[in-house]
Amino acid sequence: MNLNSDYKTACELSEKVLSHDEMIDMLKFGNVPQKQFAALNLDYVKNEEEGKLLISNLTGCDGKIREAVSLKINQLLISNSSISSYIDFPNVFANASIDINANICRLVIDSVRILKTNSKFSKEYLYRILEFIYQTFEEIDKFIFRDKKYVINKQLFKLYWCLEALSYFYDFADSSLIDFIVTNSYNNAEYTIREKTARLILATGQFENIKTMLQNDENYYVRAVFLNH
Repeated sequence: MNLNSDYKTACELSEKVLSHDEMIDMLKFGNVPQKQFAALNLDYVKNEEEGKLLISNLTGCDGKIREAVSLKINQLLISNSSISSYIDFPNVFANASIDINANICRLVIDSVRILKTNSKFSKEYLYRILEFIYQTFEEIDKFIFRDKKYVINKQLFKLYWCLEALSYFYDFADSSLIDFIVTNSYNNAEYTIREKTARLILATGQFENIKTMLQNDENYYVRAVFLNH
């Protein structure tokens, strides 16, 4: 990465007025700052081809592009949810929901909440999220004392965001699956996982016994989930 070159490119782009088609071409063929600029400055996507192009830059590319695209998708959906038919790619959204960048995870999950009215999308999205959760449970069970902390934290980070997504899409899952997930996460040593489990429990309106335990959790942020509810 050449920071000076990227900065120069960004400055040059900021001085230009580009048409929609020029920004689409830039998003398709540009370098990192060009794609980032194009994503941030798109006002709309006019068809499925453009939607697919935008979504294709949500995963598997530079973090600056991914974050710009996640922000733009969120903005577009909030202003005009009808574009959802152009960005109907549940597997891509699921993969982006566990990005290494927490800002991207947050924006993507906020976006898929808008897409929840599409039951086919929601079921496919949730299927992948549940797969990720089961994978994290399997990996966490394998951990031993000698495992490096970053390896453990990577799985916990993934579980954290999957639980966040699940709290909005739990009603598309079988109740036995939710029961299994809550049972395996409510007493996790990491308080952020207990906090997300508490939010899931609050959303479902079930698990009263576990709810009582979490209401008396040693961590304030876990207990705070239930305040005013």
